[in-house]
Amino acid sequence: MVKIIPKNHPDAVKEACNVLYDDGIIVYPTDTIYGFGCNAKSEAAINKLNSLKKRKGPMSVLCPNIETALEWMNLPDLQKLASKKRLGGKNTVIVPVKDNIVSSIILGKNGTLGIRIPQNDFCANISKKYPNPITTTSVNQTGFDPHIDPTEINKEFKHNIDLLIDHGIINGKGSKIHLLEKGIWKVLRK
Repeated sequence: MVKIIPKNHPDAVKEACNVLYDDGIIVYPTDTIYGFGCNAKSEAAINKLNSLKKRKGPMSVLCPNIETALEWMNLPDLQKLASKKRLGGKNTVIVPVKDNIVSSIILGKNGTLGIRIPQNDFCANISKKYPNPITTTSVNQTGFDPHIDPTEINKEFKHNIDLLIDHGIINGKGSKIHLLEKGIWKVLRK
């Protein structure tokens, strides 16, 4: 049975970190919608998450701050500066990253990674406290709309997740996605 704790519980971040250390799966509120999270360096955790979502492929991660995001990027300084302008809040940037930032199984074409710097207090705190990048992908199976209600999330995924951070119903939409491809920025999702 999944453990459910409210977002503002004093031990919410600590509990979530403990699950991540054990290669577990958390569901947590983001700046936009609920997200599935796991240790982005752990193939075992990512494989569980891929099985849960019924897909494989690239995933985005939470990043604690702009400085760390810039360190991860495998880009010339001018392109890093352009990335910096797009980072934060409800935006995801997809850029090439250096080796060993995350497991290669969540990288996109040409070693790219989606990076988000959250403003949501829970996400910001966990991304600062946990030493590895944390996946941030919508709570749904591929082809279905993301879940916005923790009761529905628990009903569908209770046997496959370890912790649900409850923030009530979140009526957001997915983040705006910016892709840097061949030196040109494209918006993949508004």
